[in-house]
Amino acid sequence: MTAAVAEPEVAPVARRRGPLLLILGALSAIGPLSIDMYLPALPAIAGEMGAGQSQVQLTLTACLVGVSIGQVVAGPLSDVRGRRVPLLIGIAAYAVASLLCAFSPSVYGLVGFRLLQGVAGGAALVIVRAVVRDLYEGAAIARIFAVLMLVSGLAPILAPIAGAQLLQHTSWRGVFVSLSVVGLLLLVAALSGVRETLPRDRRESGGLLHTLLTFGHLLRDRSFMASALAGGFGFGGMFAYISGSPFVLQQVYGASPQTFSLVFALNALGLTVTAQIGGRLAGRRVAPARLILIGLFLSMAGAGLLLATVVLDLPLAVLVAALFVMMGGAGFVLPGAGALALAGQPQQVAGSASALSGVLQFATGAVAAPLVGLGGDGSALPMAAVLAGLTLASFLVFVGLRRAPRDVSAG
Repeated sequence: MTAAVAEPEVAPVARRRGPLLLILGALSAIGPLSIDMYLPALPAIAGEMGAGQSQVQLTLTACLVGVSIGQVVAGPLSDVRGRRVPLLIGIAAYAVASLLCAFSPSVYGLVGFRLLQGVAGGAALVIVRAVVRDLYEGAAIARIFAVLMLVSGLAPILAPIAGAQLLQHTSWRGVFVSLSVVGLLLLVAALSGVRETLPRDRRESGGLLHTLLTFGHLLRDRSFMASALAGGFGFGGMFAYISGSPFVLQQVYGASPQTFSLVFALNALGLTVTAQIGGRLAGRRVAPARLILIGLFLSMAGAGLLLATVVLDLPLAVLVAALFVMMGGAGFVLPGAGALALAGQPQQVAGSASALSGVLQFATGAVAAPLVGLGGDGSALPMAAVLAGLTLASFLVFVGLRRAPRDVSAG
């Protein structure tokens, strides 16, 4: 194994970018796979372990917290040690942690192992974004993020469907065994297809103090924070939907696990399609910041319709339409905000910038996920209220913090 992960010289990546982007897209699917594939099993986990909805949703929160921790550690580390070795270690650890989840003896044991799974997955996610920053500049970053979302977007479409089908032949534990196998396959792909993209002469040489100073600089950068926080609140809204929708659709509206997975796939498809539209328009016909605003307006419209649906007790079809509009808006916001947050940062701190942006996203998701369960299993109002609040916060912070239009439209 030591020889396999030994650090090579930076490869000429220009001729390899097609296969590399495919691998990076698959690696960026670690997050959706870890979260979405076991969603249809949440009620079954609660039943088997004698746990309540909020307790089971802590397994989602733990994963999100772990992803945040993994990004904080691996992002700055990759600025100092290079991208490849931390990436390979993270993927290998993910495969092991997923297997441990399958053998959890209790809901709190599952929470702990999900935390470890998130830490390992976070390392992969943050380094994928840093690699993109190493290879691309300006508006090209937004277009590549959209390409990665096209690849990784298949995960939230297929994962809940695959999870629901697996539950017909195995228990929720088999879902985590499958995730471990996916981790091993990704490790093989990364070993063969991902070369070093950060040359030694461009790496940071500072230690913990330098990392903290870099984070401090980023936190004071209004342009960076406008995009990072907007993406963070948008991401939090998406995870509030992810956490609450299995219970809302299956227990409040009486949908089967298979119906839920199809609705979830429809919304994921909407997010993926709008991400591709945004990627094609970014920097060509429409400024990235304007695309984000379009997405925010769509998301707020969907959130308003969702609240009206819940308060007025409208049919399931209207609820699904509202969620579809919200996820379509997120398809403009999430890749655009992530790209704008990184576009203005130098390559030497791309890992740290990617880490801070990712932490804001997953920390918000970790807080939002259990909130939707506080009202109990029999109401959709908590999910609708949390989604509306986070969508409005995303809009306000983006408009309020961004500087002159030339700064947020760069690239």
